[in-house]
Amino acid sequence: MATTSFPDASPRKKKAATPVPPARREAAASGALRGAASAGACTAHASPEDLVVTAAEPEFARQFGLNADEICGHHLLDLLRSPVPGRLQEQFTALSAGRRRRFTESVRGRDGTGGEFLADVTGVAVRNPAGALAGVVVFLRRTADGMSAGPVLSALDARVLEGVANGESTVQLASRLYLSRQGIEYRVGQMLRRFDAPNRPALVARAHALGMFAAGQWPPRVLPERVR
Repeated sequence: MATTSFPDASPRKKKAATPVPPARREAAASGALRGAASAGACTAHASPEDLVVTAAEPEFARQFGLNADEICGHHLLDLLRSPVPGRLQEQFTALSAGRRRRFTESVRGRDGTGGEFLADVTGVAVRNPAGALAGVVVFLRRTADGMSAGPVLSALDARVLEGVANGESTVQLASRLYLSRQGIEYRVGQMLRRFDAPNRPALVARAHALGMFAAGQWPPRVLPERVR
């Protein structure tokens, strides 16, 4: 008697799910964060313990006149400043303590020429499967009005520039500022190169064009926000 064979109707055993390697899981998390970032943002990673940059995209580093290797080891709070003193530190502390998962703040940074720029910074906490804080990802996006606000000078260079704008000679500047003539010439030469000016009159003109001086004031005075 012929027998009819039927397919096995018993439930098939499901294959056990292959665990995702930690490295791949971290990469996926990083990719998700990157995808969530606003267009035009550049990214850096920082240690949650001390907020020291551990890795950064080249574009992030370029905002500060550095490359991706040079920016590693810099403290985020040295690179970025909030208009409200201590505010950025408070935000990162809340992030590390688990009181919030992310934050966004308006900040100021300084580019490679000494000029300031405005930006929005978003901090995101990255946690491992156990819930412990594994790192901090920072997204930086320059705001619409975040173009360079112009060069920032040291207090001494500002006094030299004011003297040059006032028509003072090297000897007069050296006497007033208690420097050698070589010291004055060195500082003026540095500013000529920095402002891309061929001579002193052009240096003064460029400084005026960049809004370095207070309007309607004589003798010329460099604006306080342009002095560090």
